[in-house]
Amino acid sequence: MPIVYRPAMESDLIFLLDLRAKTMTPHLIAAALPTTTDSHLQRIKYKFEHAAIIEYDNIPIGLLKIEKGRAHIELIQIQIDPRYQGKGLGKKILKDLINEAIYEGKSISLHVLKTNKAQKLYFSLGFEIIGEDEHSYHMKYSNKDKI
Repeated sequence: MPIVYRPAMESDLIFLLDLRAKTMTPHLIAAALPTTTDSHLQRIKYKFEHAAIIEYDNIPIGLLKIEKGRAHIELIQIQIDPRYQGKGLGKKILKDLINEAIYEGKSISLHVLKTNKAQKLYFSLGFEIIGEDEHSYHMKYSNKDKI
């Protein structure tokens, strides 16, 4: 079954709010960051024009928010509904993005909360920590041999 992406719309906000609460609340609590509906909504609406709903088997299962520049791709957010985690979907999405970046000669950067176990996936795909702040690691894709 192929993964399909479609532009996120205002009508997706309820789905996205539920998705963010399910996927991010534990990490935000562990990092002592806000988990209010307003704080979730603010993050959802950040660069919303770059947001895509991830669909699998015609069911919305996640969010992919990326901004593509001439020489760089910023992975702003990726979230997969917990019911679909552990099935290799996130890894496939990231590998596809990495392959696109390699083909186009671009780098990829992202920020991940220090409390988020997804950083293990990023490391396994060749991302490296290039900086950090109080709550997040700043990572960049750097190893084409991993794919």
